[in-house]
Amino acid sequence: MSAAPEPVSLRQASAYWFKLGCISFGGPAGQIALMHEELVERRRWISEQRFLHALNYCMVLPGPEAQQLATYIGWLMHRTWGGLIAGGLFVLPSLLLLIALSWIYMAFGAVPVVAGLFYGIKPAVTAIVVAAAWRIGSRVLTNAWRWAIAAAAFVAIFALDLPFPLIVLGAGIAGWLGGKFLPTRFAVGGGHGAAGKGGGAALIDDQTPTPEHARFSWRRLARVVGVCLGLWLLAIAGLALIFGVEAVLTQMAWFFTKAALLTFGGAYAVLPYVYQGAVEQYHWLTGPQMIDGLALGETTPGPLIMVVSFVGFVGGWTRAIFGSGSLLLAGAAAATVVTFFTFLPSFFFIFAGGPFIESTHGKLGFTAPLTGITAAVVGVIVNLAVFFGYHVLWPAGLSGRFDALSAVIGVVAGIALIRFKVGVIPVVLVAGAVGIAATFARPLFA
Repeated sequence: MSAAPEPVSLRQASAYWFKLGCISFGGPAGQIALMHEELVERRRWISEQRFLHALNYCMVLPGPEAQQLATYIGWLMHRTWGGLIAGGLFVLPSLLLLIALSWIYMAFGAVPVVAGLFYGIKPAVTAIVVAAAWRIGSRVLTNAWRWAIAAAAFVAIFALDLPFPLIVLGAGIAGWLGGKFLPTRFAVGGGHGAAGKGGGAALIDDQTPTPEHARFSWRRLARVVGVCLGLWLLAIAGLALIFGVEAVLTQMAWFFTKAALLTFGGAYAVLPYVYQGAVEQYHWLTGPQMIDGLALGETTPGPLIMVVSFVGFVGGWTRAIFGSGSLLLAGAAAATVVTFFTFLPSFFFIFAGGPFIESTHGKLGFTAPLTGITAAVVGVIVNLAVFFGYHVLWPAGLSGRFDALSAVIGVVAGIALIRFKVGVIPVVLVAGAVGIAATFARPLFA
């Protein structure tokens, strides 16, 4: 076995985290695979077991597990600043890119090329959501009890219009009861598998003692809670004092704080909750715009939950919070506020819980409730697919014309994703090109 690599400086690590933020396409599974290949196998900054131990914790948390994993490893290597830089740079390139793309969308969305692009992308996004339900369902719904939870979750949100937090709570209770009375039916299998072993000793190896800054103490925990809670209170109180309690930015801060605490099972699971609030309750954007935002989120690096930045941008722009002459500034400010309040809890969970996780190398508890929640997530995602499909295939409502071309694009995209395992980026790009071609060809057949 080869010797451990040379120690890595914070500057060297920061360069890698920035690179990761720029190339982290492919959703959480792809992002975790990228980190595993680079950090475990090639650079050997952390061992296989320590990597998976951190990943197991991040999978239990609400929020984007890949971003939290980067934060965890950065914190373990270089203390608090290392975690802040790793987690922040995982998000920053995506935020800047989404602000730019959201501006193009709002300012030039009526231009035929842009309109055609989104016409083709929308059915592909619907297929992506269906593929997500298929992928998660095939892994999670392994017995009739889990199928029942998924079906109940679908009925609860589709037919009864129950709020997403209530569905999560009910699924968690069902999972807890299942773990208590039917433990074999609710045992959690492996999560994001990371194949292969490291090629030698790592900087943070299996037997490497936990560094002093990562050891649990009640004083350190109290300090983390105080700082994070203080930042949240200071930020939301500042918005309330400057703009008012009922102002758009203040409402966004409160709403996306709640959303951040409900992202069990990934971004697809919380999107119905975001839709309920952003579209139906606050009217920051429309349903079709929500689909377009998901398309942008799928084609940019970073966590998929970054789609909330698009929601914030469109809400700030349409409400003209700084006046009609400062729409770009309004959108950028709202996107930044939304991103801050969405990701602050993720940093808190890592800095507060990391020392405790480092103190144990056994299995984490509470996995049965997580299994119940994940099963419910499948039903919630199916509901999201139904919602997207309705708006894409009947853009004028069920009484209007059925869009056959969109149906064809969606079916072909679904087959490519599920049957042939084609990546999301090629599928979206091809669908966008077909949409542009159809938009310019349509007058020829009118």
